Amino acid sequence: MPAVRIRRRKAVALASAAVLAGLAVPALTPATAGASAPAHEAPAAQGRVAAVAAYADYYEGAEGKTGEALKSALHSIISDQTKLSYSAVWNALKETDEDPSNSGNVILLYSGASRSKSLNGGDVGDWNREHVWAKSHGDFGTSTGPGTDIHHLRPSDVQVNSIRGNKDFDNGGSAVTNGGGSLTDSDSFEPRDAVKGDVARMILYMAVRYEGTDGWPDLEPNNSVSNGSAPYIGKLSVLKEWHEQDPPDSFEQRRNDVIFESYQHNRNPFIDHPEWVESIW
Repeated sequence: MPAVRIRRRKAVALASAAVLAGLAVPALTPATAGASAPAHEAPAAQGRVAAVAAYADYYEGAEGKTGEALKSALHSIISDQTKLSYSAVWNALKETDEDPSNSGNVILLYSGASRSKSLNGGDVGDWNREHVWAKSHGDFGTSTGPGTDIHHLRPSDVQVNSIRGNKDFDNGGSAVTNGGGSLTDSDSFEPRDAVKGDVARMILYMAVRYEGTDGWPDLEPNNSVSNGSAPYIGKLSVLKEWHEQDPPDSFEQRRNDVIFESYQHNRNPFIDHPEWVESIW
């Protein structure tokens, strides 16, 4: 293990308990986990301030940088990670997306429903592993790497996941059945309001983590909704709006912490430092 990793992990370990103690995770029930879940989705401003202080050492190499220099520095930092197999993703998501009010369930990304952890699979009524950055956008599949990076893999209802498919993200469309307020049309998908920022930050994480330097495609957001198999996803302008409209909340922050502490040992910088989105894009 590199010396810098040891130093970063030690600093975070000392601060993590204090940060998590400062994040008041509201009760979340199946009824409040959907589009009308104000308690769960309220931004945890104090928690974000604590997280910035706790993980200052982790982001030391990015201090004082902006634009491409900041993006490059963050790429170097978050590329130091443990990689999972695709089968290991199942158990990881059962912890990262656990329903705070029911430890036997996970919260589904697009619908907001709370569903039993045991119902993971491919049948109607099950939940499966949604690639928020659609794996066909860059053709990276489910091999270890971007295809198994749990910073952008989330539990999703099988049917809702199928409706989203590999569409880019944009505003508008018709209501998705059992989609919790999500909308879709022929070439785009709009998630429910409560997770629009989550989606944006996952996409932007992928754009920083995968720069074409480690055998995987150079993933980049653009302003198109017709990207096909190219390593791009849009619309960047809309994703930035969603990021501003839906700041990181306690559920998203806890998820970032669990991934760092227990699985990949890297972080999504745009959850810890939302201001960096505008600095880079």
